[in-house]
Amino acid sequence: MPKQTTEVDRLVGIRITALRKAKGLSQTALGNAVGVTFQQVQKYEKGQNRVGAGRLREIARLLEVPVSAFFEEPGDASARDDNVFGFLSTQGAIDVLRAYVQIEDDQLRREVLAIVRSAARLSRPQGSGVAAIE
Repeated sequence: MPKQTTEVDRLVGIRITALRKAKGLSQTALGNAVGVTFQQVQKYEKGQNRVGAGRLREIARLLEVPVSAFFEEPGDASARDDNVFGFLSTQGAIDVLRAYVQIEDDQLRREVLAIVRSAARLSRPQGSGVAAIE
């Protein structure tokens, strides 16, 4: 029976993507560092291919996180964590967060957040049922 990827493989991929972007690494740079092509990194990140234990350990070392960062921990808020990693894997999310944390004035931060929330409400279709991010 051929090996098949699982939901865990997909979640590991989402976390690799978010952590890689947070470090400012491209798929090519990560691939070169661990000895695979950027296409293989894409497959890992989409959950299409499983990441072997040794390679995952090397990825964790390069991203400066423990291997456990890629997995659910007993008693953690895994649903919340998966949402966070899902948000961080959204195109541009890491860039927005980097820019936001560079704003030193608290009032300006609140105003930027208000603008982003307003833009989110305007872009959401009426009756979409998507909960507001507060």
